Amino acid sequence: MTLAPLTLRGHNPDVLTCIANLSNDEVFTPPEFANQMLDTLAAAWADANDGADIWANPDVTFLDPFTKSGVFLREIVRRLTDGLILTIPDLTERVDHILTHQVFGIGITQLTALLARRSVYCSKFANGPHSIARSFTTEDGNIWFERTEHTWGGGKREFRADPLTSEEVAVYTNRKCIYCGAGEDDYARGDDLETHAYAFIHTDDIKARIAELFGDTMQFDVIIGNPPYQLSDGGHGTSAAPIYQLFVEQAKKLDPRFLSMIVPSRWFAGGKGLDEFRESMLTDSRVRAINDYLSASDVFPGVGLKGGVCYFLWDRDHPGLCEVTTHFKDWPTTTATRSLLEPGADVFIRFNEALSILRKVIAVETVNWPEFRSAQFLCPTDATWAAARSA
Repeated sequence: MTLAPLTLRGHNPDVLTCIANLSNDEVFTPPEFANQMLDTLAAAWADANDGADIWANPDVTFLDPFTKSGVFLREIVRRLTDGLILTIPDLTERVDHILTHQVFGIGITQLTALLARRSVYCSKFANGPHSIARSFTTEDGNIWFERTEHTWGGGKREFRADPLTSEEVAVYTNRKCIYCGAGEDDYARGDDLETHAYAFIHTDDIKARIAELFGDTMQFDVIIGNPPYQLSDGGHGTSAAPIYQLFVEQAKKLDPRFLSMIVPSRWFAGGKGLDEFRESMLTDSRVRAINDYLSASDVFPGVGLKGGVCYFLWDRDHPGLCEVTTHFKDWPTTTATRSLLEPGADVFIRFNEALSILRKVIAVETVNWPEFRSAQFLCPTDATWAAARSA
């Protein structure tokens, strides 16, 4: 018998680091990165609560409204299990309390819901014999999933002959979902395929919908996760529309104390379906931290997302300046606490280093900044930059 190399003996890899992504639109979050987001959350909670440890609080509630692998919920459970040891000394009772009263999730597909339950409950059935929870009476537990259908609207009405009866019938083409903009031609599927109609954004009243899902009026302290990024919108070729902004806006309607999501950084520049979202984010003083990764592969190895990704922390009760941190491969990170919009600007200055240059440019210009910002800063003259550098 051949023994494994010494470095592999006793090695117990985290299974969530080994699974492949579903697509570039539904990306699994690496556990290490999920923990980085949770560290940012914990620091903000401590700052807002006189140094209190969020993981030692038996009453704080968490929601991942688009759970895939269950990594955020699993890591939250792990931290709470350690943090509540003095409050609830018995391990079985402590874990059961956390799973039944503190962590909640909504699956995005049948498969990911089963995977998330396996990650969190150690069983795909929350009330199964292998589940570490003891009080659930349903298979779902607090990680809900049911098939949701798109609601089609718009489109063009055409009259065609029924091939069986030869009668003229009205049909609609090029319709889209009124909630997410998905194209009917791509997502009007049979029961054997996923609809990708995500429950969290397919409702007009998210608070009422959450009450339906979990059987109570819920007020979550923390909403955190990694939403789906885009769906085909039925346009020309492989046209796709972003949908991650819909999850952010819906989460805000639940009025959590803290909100943190990882999303593509393309919203910095606006564009297709993102202009209103960009404006709302850049003018929202409750966005207190943005960690910007210029290369998405630094977060999601092997995933190509042009423009990079970022995660933000939104703090309902403590508006103020935003701590912007820029990451790029092995370069030193840069951090600046600043407004997301510089005075008089209508664009987000992504690079912290550019702020001082911008301010110098403004200082040496003789024209008024509101008239100057679009032409001179975005396409400055050589003389303008030279003056800024020497200022």
